[in-house]
Amino acid sequence: MNIDRRIAEVICEQLENDHPIVLASIVDLQGSSPRHRGAKMVVGVDGKSYGTIGGSLLEHTAIREAETVLIERQSRFMDFDLANDGADSAGMICGGKAVVLLDYISATRENVELFRSWYETVSSGKDFYFLTQVREDRNGVSVPGHSLLFPDGTVVGHSSLPISLIENLKAGLHNYSVTTVVPIGDTRVVVDPIRNLKTLYCCGAGHVAVPTAHIAAMVGFRVVVIDDRAEFANTERFPDAAQICVVKDFNRALKGLEVGKDSFIIILTRGHQFDRMVLEQALKTDAFYIGMISSRKKREVIYQALLAKGIQQDELDHVHSPIGMDIGSETPEDIAVSIVAQLIKERARQPA
Repeated sequence: MNIDRRIAEVICEQLENDHPIVLASIVDLQGSSPRHRGAKMVVGVDGKSYGTIGGSLLEHTAIREAETVLIERQSRFMDFDLANDGADSAGMICGGKAVVLLDYISATRENVELFRSWYETVSSGKDFYFLTQVREDRNGVSVPGHSLLFPDGTVVGHSSLPISLIENLKAGLHNYSVTTVVPIGDTRVVVDPIRNLKTLYCCGAGHVAVPTAHIAAMVGFRVVVIDDRAEFANTERFPDAAQICVVKDFNRALKGLEVGKDSFIIILTRGHQFDRMVLEQALKTDAFYIGMISSRKKREVIYQALLAKGIQQDELDHVHSPIGMDIGSETPEDIAVSIVAQLIKERARQPA
């Protein structure tokens, strides 16, 4: 499951059971670290943690500090030197410094609704910014409010910031590709970009598609399974799929679907002719990644047929076929691992 969705799910579960939590987030980072700005972890009143901000001594210290935050019911910043003696002796030789916000979140209906909105937005594949308003004085750190800010300017949640300052923040959103602490008036706002789930359109619901869809969902893709056979494309075979589309035929495999620049398409149908149909449609989309399972011989037959229909060679050059990374795959599960490994690699090179 996507980590941002899992974080929101855990927070909702805890708050709905009347348990406050601490949301630990890396909000600033200098030098190297095992995680990144925006990495999150939830600490509950039972001492259990969910997610990770890097493991080892950094995480251990954050959990210990979070327990104090839960007792005192007051948020705080935690500065951590990744190069100090203790960190080094624990195997953390990254050499950087991290600032972690330990944000106390009480079990109110307002907070439940906010994080439920977070969960639903991430699940639907949309982007937003999680805003945490922070004030710091001699009495410590307080968090007047949290809100979700959407690219269209819509704000969900509570914030005591004046509308004029919110408008100024909106105007500069394009500058925040990573978690950033922004001074606004007499407060600071942690602007945390929550990126959408990349949608993976899996065209074909055969024996390779089953483990591929499962592993892809595990590593944070929103999986849509497409096939013309209801006995193959169903929730029993694909319990991790966000959507299952049973089409009349593969000539309409992508019709009506929102395939955009964040989309990934993999073609795993049961026959050459169906692969060609889907590939022809895929090449007319803005999909970031297109991959087709194929031998090189079969691929050339399909490519020649598409070239004869007016598809350009440079379009075909962007197709990953044979699909997946070369790891000596033989079984459907091995092939699935090689495919998802390539998907992860390609996803990592996408611009933020």
